[in-house]
Amino acid sequence: MKKIIKAFFKEIVPIVVGILIALYINNWNEDRKDQHYINRISISINKELVETNDDIADKLVKQRMLIDSLDFYLKDDQISLYGVVEKAQGIFVPTIKINSWKAISSSKIELMDYDKVSILADIEEQAELLRLKSEKLIDFIYTNYKETGEDKKEFLKMSMSEIISTEISLQKDIEIIITE
Repeated sequence: MKKIIKAFFKEIVPIVVGILIALYINNWNEDRKDQHYINRISISINKELVETNDDIADKLVKQRMLIDSLDFYLKDDQISLYGVVEKAQGIFVPTIKINSWKAISSSKIELMDYDKVSILADIEEQAELLRLKSEKLIDFIYTNYKETGEDKKEFLKMSMSEIISTEISLQKDIEIIITE
């Protein structure tokens, strides 16, 4: 009986050890691949956010010009909303690039640091909020482009200020991610 048990362990133990070693190597290899993926996606996320941050900074200058123009022509009932927008050279809204974030958020989000995930999710929400505010602004201008009243210009100014506020908040979150 002892010989049978001894023979059993002699044959089974190497098989079990072999399987455990194979599992360890497989897990190590998967972890290495995941880390490589996270590094590549993080580089891509940072690149997109740097481009977004630069675009926001560029558009903020132009948006502030529109607010200045609205202040200047606020009481002038001879110039329409369209005229003020035209003098400010148009309406400018930045492009918020978050494609890399969306890619990882729908697949391997568990591999990322929680704090980074939280900030990136906030950036995504703010990007959507900015899109909605911008759409409402364009709709307002489109339906009131001939209006010359002070109240319409004040509303446009307030809407632009809200958009700027959202963009500044976006910049703060972006800065946290790109300076890590």
